Amino acid sequence: MSETHITMSVNKEVKRITTHILQEMKNRGEKIAMLTAYDYSMAAIVDNAGMDIILVGDSASNVMAGHETTLPITLDQMIYHASSVVRAAKRALVVVDLPFGSYQGNSKEALNSAIRIMKEAGAHAVKMEGGIEIAESVSRILTAGIPVMGHLGLTPQSIYKFGTYTVRAKQEAEAQKLREDALKLQELGCFGIVLEKIPAKLAKEVSESVQIPTIGIGAGRHCDGQVLVIHDMLGINDGFKPRFLRQYSNLFEQMNGAIKNYIGDVKSKSFPNEQEQY
Repeated sequence: MSETHITMSVNKEVKRITTHILQEMKNRGEKIAMLTAYDYSMAAIVDNAGMDIILVGDSASNVMAGHETTLPITLDQMIYHASSVVRAAKRALVVVDLPFGSYQGNSKEALNSAIRIMKEAGAHAVKMEGGIEIAESVSRILTAGIPVMGHLGLTPQSIYKFGTYTVRAKQEAEAQKLREDALKLQELGCFGIVLEKIPAKLAKEVSESVQIPTIGIGAGRHCDGQVLVIHDMLGINDGFKPRFLRQYSNLFEQMNGAIKNYIGDVKSKSFPNEQEQY
């Protein structure tokens, strides 16, 4: 992916983050910041703050649509969310999850799904869950010139296979498979790998064994970057506080309070006042 420059207001130039820049960041030991976004307004705030990567995650199925798992969200819905984010992102690399059922077991369908995301949403890369079992799909997508980010460890699209959201790869057999999968994804040509909910020691080992960047979520401090779901990080999701989450705000309480104040002002006839009308 070539590096481009985008001119913003007041002639301020913003360099677009690319997969090449991410690799340079790993090489010099600079950590990579990644956060989810699913709509234009939120993505504009995230991008303006200086985010390196915006992930349009299939977690939209949970936080935007209210589903219990990530499985129900469709390719069309992911394209809708992604196109909204892409219109807002001036700096960040926008990575979009290929949703469940759009790539597993059929490399031709995987390629078609990835092409649709790139063409219709204007995304910069796609993300896929799994290792050796999706190698054919990964390879086919990469052959078309579409950047791919891998995802190992806890893979939420396989939740019914795992049966739990607990930490993965605690046993040596699963840990060894994860090591091999990471090397395989690198060999195929992936530009990075998300490592989710695995022991920090294993994540450190994998991050040091591959040349491409690793992005952790619940995988400790030794990954090359970190990612969180923005609704979790900002405290919009009331009561969701897993160990790996650092909550930087409590927007649930702040927004709830503001909305209650608005309701009170409307009911008491104090809003709008004379200065707030024409």
